[in-house]
Amino acid sequence: MDAFVDEHREALAASLHGLTDEEARMRLVPSRTSLLGLVQHATFVERVWFEEAVTGRSRAELGIPATPDDSFDLTPDATIASVLAAHRAACDASRAAVAELDLDDLVTGNRRGPLPLRWVLLHVLRELAQHAGHADILREQVLAAREG
Repeated sequence: MDAFVDEHREALAASLHGLTDEEARMRLVPSRTSLLGLVQHATFVERVWFEEAVTGRSRAELGIPATPDDSFDLTPDATIASVLAAHRAACDASRAAVAELDLDDLVTGNRRGPLPLRWVLLHVLRELAQHAGHADILREQVLAAREG
């Protein structure tokens, strides 16, 4: 299961390769979604599910947004390099947080209550796959705008 999660982590990060910071920030849909925002949101997801849920630390303690929607908001100084670095660090921390756990071990830091690690991994996998699909479409639009 770890290999599938890692594959989708990389697919989402790869959506930024070869783009300029301006292209990565382009909002091509009415929501706050951009390619850079999607990877930043994926970093939030990693931290919620593997730091908050596994360690029990609050979002305020972790210094992450209170809501998923807020995790798409980019600061003026956010760049592809800075967002990718934060994403890599979050993924590394996620792997470390669960390295000694088994799939049936319960994590207790989520507001839903205790959940087996298997549920968490499947949830994260689903979310990453969904956002990688969004990223594919947005990247196609960004690249088409280069030609237009």
